[in-house]
Amino acid sequence: MAAMTSPRLLRGADNLVVESFAVAPGESVLISADYRTETAVLDAVAGSVARVGAKPMIALAPTLPYQGGLSDPYVGDAFRAAAAESDVWFDFCFPYHAGSGTHAAAMKRQRTRYCLISLSAADTFERLYGCVDYPAMVDFNVALASFFAEAEGETARFTCPRGTDVRLTLDKMKLARKGVCKDPGMYTVPGTQSFYPVMESVTGRIVIQALFDENYRALREPITIEAEGGIRSLTGGGADDRVSFERALRRASGEGDGFGSFIHFTAGFHPAALFTRNQFIEDIRVPGSNAIGMGLPWWEPGGGENHPDGIVLDQSLWVGDTQLLDGGRFVGPEPLRGLHDAMSRRLD
Repeated sequence: MAAMTSPRLLRGADNLVVESFAVAPGESVLISADYRTETAVLDAVAGSVARVGAKPMIALAPTLPYQGGLSDPYVGDAFRAAAAESDVWFDFCFPYHAGSGTHAAAMKRQRTRYCLISLSAADTFERLYGCVDYPAMVDFNVALASFFAEAEGETARFTCPRGTDVRLTLDKMKLARKGVCKDPGMYTVPGTQSFYPVMESVTGRIVIQALFDENYRALREPITIEAEGGIRSLTGGGADDRVSFERALRRASGEGDGFGSFIHFTAGFHPAALFTRNQFIEDIRVPGSNAIGMGLPWWEPGGGENHPDGIVLDQSLWVGDTQLLDGGRFVGPEPLRGLHDAMSRRLD
């Protein structure tokens, strides 16, 4: 008996392939995955690619032990060649290839449109791409990115019920958010928006409830990070979580005994996202979530592991005198509020 495929999964694949990346007939599309990636999502995406007349190739490999540059010894020449010769690269691997030598070589050629999807579960892909009014969500995402870009130099502050309270100066945007990904470069799953700090400006306390360092998981006990420009100290958390987190920070920061700096913060707002505790890419899109990137960024030489991320939940967020989030609920000004309220979850 043939397996049944959810119409939401098929819609999600078309939203990625057609609506988001405008894959064209004849284009070569690399779909990279690891042994954890469910075949249903790979089949759906490859099928969508084939239906538009493009040429899909699924590259399946063992799960990488690290992100970014530390993954280089584990990537074969055949995969490197495929990445360099692709027009579009959908990367489902987790840990992901972004920040690696393979990724850098593909970006240098200025041919490939790379999407960091980095999820393994078909139901997560279905929710993020197929259970939402996709054009409305992208419209809001693009507008929110423009808001942060125009606020460069402003003071931002975010808090959470667990005790987070941080101030920072907004730096320029590092990745542009586009409605359609037609140009070579790096792209991410919509449903969250990064904002970037002037690194030495970050001060305060961050309490994270989930962590991606060597693995992704919800924490048994929250970890508190004290910030004064860089990361000054860590307290709390289970003993095993603290050990792996400190090890990852030192490896990513390249600062010997230091813990490094803060790379990015985010505002999650996806109306269909759930807090799964095992799918990092979905969890950082839950409304009110904030993914705290630490270490050295992938866009700078020596980015190494491509940074650990901690997650703050139910954040309140201000930019200058404008409040955007209140306990995770969007309360921003018009026209952002109208675009936000136009988004809806789809279950049909």
